[in-house]
Amino acid sequence: METELVKGNKQEEIKKNTSKVYFFIIAIAALIVTNVYFYVKFKSSGEKVYALTVEKENLEVEIDRIEAELDKMKIENIQLSPPLIAKEQDARNKIVDLRAKLSRKELSQSDIDYAQSTITSLKSDVAYFTLDVNRLIQENKILAEKNSLLQKEVSASSTKITNLESSNNNLASKVNLAAALKVSNIAVSGLQEKRNNKVEVEERAKRVDKLSINFTIADNTLAKVGNKDVFIRVIDPQGNLIVNHEDNTFYAHGEKLQYTFKHNLEFTNHGEEYSLYWSDDKKFVKGAYTVLLYSDNAIMGRSTVVLK
Repeated sequence: METELVKGNKQEEIKKNTSKVYFFIIAIAALIVTNVYFYVKFKSSGEKVYALTVEKENLEVEIDRIEAELDKMKIENIQLSPPLIAKEQDARNKIVDLRAKLSRKELSQSDIDYAQSTITSLKSDVAYFTLDVNRLIQENKILAEKNSLLQKEVSASSTKITNLESSNNNLASKVNLAAALKVSNIAVSGLQEKRNNKVEVEERAKRVDKLSINFTIADNTLAKVGNKDVFIRVIDPQGNLIVNHEDNTFYAHGEKLQYTFKHNLEFTNHGEEYSLYWSDDKKFVKGAYTVLLYSDNAIMGRSTVVLK
């Protein structure tokens, strides 16, 4: 009887131990399943975060490329039209908005999808923008070439005009020089005034009261008839120009000269003879007096008288 009781207790104890083993096995299995679940879950979550991060970096690279394309247009130094300026500003505004969205710490797949869609649209906009700018660059190059050719033509025309003006000036100078009056003969003599308003030719300096300048103007078909100013320069025996007033100046052969006196005469272009008279404030002295006549900015002739 005792033996059966002992057996019964042992069997009961074995059952209890077996139940405990099953419990622990079940608990361990549940723990393993739970760990596997969380492992898979967190692994999936980590991979997702990693994938979003990679996508974000790729999108930022794409944005940098688009912005570089826009900056390249500025390097070309092209004057954009108002519509192109508006396109560029719109693209840059979208880039700023995208960078702000991608800078957030938590990004969802929808954020990434939105960014991808916006970047695709931006690429298309920038592509058309680039085509417009390149077209504008080509047009500017063509205009620059045309302007260069036009400038060369203008420069060549300007050179021709300058040469023509120079030639005309030279021709005008030659014509003016050819049209200048010239004396066919000239004679200077000393005169002494006598009583009864008579004058006689005198060679002795102390008796000379004035000089007589007699000349004939040669015919010149290029010369204009009419009143002519004749400037007379008288050089004394010491080689000094006799000038009564420092303001007595005129131009001849492009040079400013002083004159002793001037006279206005009527030129008829018929070989007229003219007589001019000049007296000095001082007494005449012995030696040679030289008289030079000028008109029309050129010398007409010269002659010398020697007083004894």
